[in-house]
Formats: sequence, structure tokens, C-alpha cells
Amino acid sequence: MNIKKKKTGSTLTVSVNGRIDTATAPEFDADVTQNLDGITNLILDFKDVNYVSSAGLRVLLSLQKKMMAAGEMKLIHVNEAVSDVFEVTGFDEILTFEKA
Repeated sequence: MNIKKKKTGSTLTVSVNGRIDTATAPEFDADVTQNLDGITNLILDFKDVNYVSSAGLRVLLSLQKKMMAAGEMKLIHVNEAVSDVFEVTGFDEILTFEKA
């Protein structure tokens, strides 16, 4: 998994490449969380994410809760496979996301 971050004012855009699973979810969580100070708009670009496990879903839920207190979070470029995971787990009702 590779993570690239771009901060513009109070917006943080995080581009993720690869899988968010048991092995990579802690790194993803730590990397994003440590950059949230002063952020009111978190954009997660999932263009190159091909898999999200339950560990990844927990991180997304945690980030969503943090951002609800500070602003908003949106996922963009979510592919069909990841979108299906969101729908099956009910995360499509929790997360704001745009399909690719």
C-alpha cells in the first residue's frame, strides 16, 4: 500500500494505492490520523484501492467519526468491488462516497 497526501488549506486529500487489509490498515490509520489537525475536509481518493477488509472498514469508521466532529469526509473514485463491500456491510449508509 502506498499513501500520498496533499494539504490545501483545511482540506486533506489522501490518495491510496493497493489493499487496505489487516496488514496495512494500522499504517493507513496512523498516517491519516496524524495529519488531521486543522482539517475540516478529508477526501480519500480510492482510485487505486482494489480491496478493503474488515480492518480497513474499522479504520474508515473511526476516521468518519473523527471527521464528523471536525467537518466532513468523502471517498472518491471508489471502484465496483469496494463499493460492493460498502453496500453488503451497510457502510454505504454511513460513508459518503462517489463511484469511479
